[in-house]
Amino acid sequence: MAVRAAEAEDYPVHDILIQEDVLMFVYLNNRLVPEEEAVVSVYDHGFLYGDGIYETVRVYEGVVFMFDEHLRRLDRSASLVSMKLPLTETAIRGAVMETLRANDLADASVRISLTRGAGPLGLDPDLCERPTFVIYAHPFTNYPAELYEQGVRVMIARTRRNHREALNPQIKSHNFLNNILAKIESKEGGYFEAILRNIEGHLAEGTVTNVFFVKHGILCTPDIEVGLLDGITRSLLLRLALEIGMKVREGRFRPGDIKNADEVFISNSLMEVMPVVYVGTEMIAAGKVGHWTERLLEAYRQAVREHIDAVKKSSE
Repeated sequence: MAVRAAEAEDYPVHDILIQEDVLMFVYLNNRLVPEEEAVVSVYDHGFLYGDGIYETVRVYEGVVFMFDEHLRRLDRSASLVSMKLPLTETAIRGAVMETLRANDLADASVRISLTRGAGPLGLDPDLCERPTFVIYAHPFTNYPAELYEQGVRVMIARTRRNHREALNPQIKSHNFLNNILAKIESKEGGYFEAILRNIEGHLAEGTVTNVFFVKHGILCTPDIEVGLLDGITRSLLLRLALEIGMKVREGRFRPGDIKNADEVFISNSLMEVMPVVYVGTEMIAAGKVGHWTERLLEAYRQAVREHIDAVKKSSE
């Protein structure tokens, strides 16, 4: 069966595989349409100006993991850019499940997108009469097991994170050029991911990940105030760390802090917890995946299992 690789911003070097001879459906403005009919206007302000927001969720066994948290953040992003979600939370849930059923998917990645909509050229949001709402669902292909066993290489990007007073990082926006420039750096260097610093030189986040490191048994991660998105996986990992007996520190860190760490890992909703064994040319912990990283990955996957079982039981 022929397959093609499709780019996805949440897969730094890992592609979603889409079967070419399988008809996929996309939820577009309140109805499901075949993917070849899922088109938007060239005058859509999401296309013209990056004027849009989104959330990406992972689906396990037909259950959307931490759906409540993602929907709250989607609503927050909409509010911060003066948009309103065109559907209620209940209706969005139903639309996501409808899209999964239409594509016969139980394990998937789903992206929910909202743009300002089509309108004349110009930045005035009032030029757009109604928003464009899209739900994409694709089969989820697990990252190779050896990445979790052997770890990955990341770099510190030259590109700096947008200043939070210029573009609020709490908006999960379609405007991704800042991250794309850092992504280009990582690809040119042969790295799995690039970590951005803020304008003051403090570590912020990866192009599509949050960043963690362990030093003397303390789990450290950049503080939200540095200028980064408050990742949903990030929040869960901080809670799980406390539950397994770790101390947690959110703060302002420099590249030297992470290069001298005992363990390093990155995270997001799709990759979960990905071990890092090189930061640039610096080897971390003799190039081996750390004990705490393994424990947090195990704890995360246990939390996923418990969530799936709880949701399934409640629907019986």
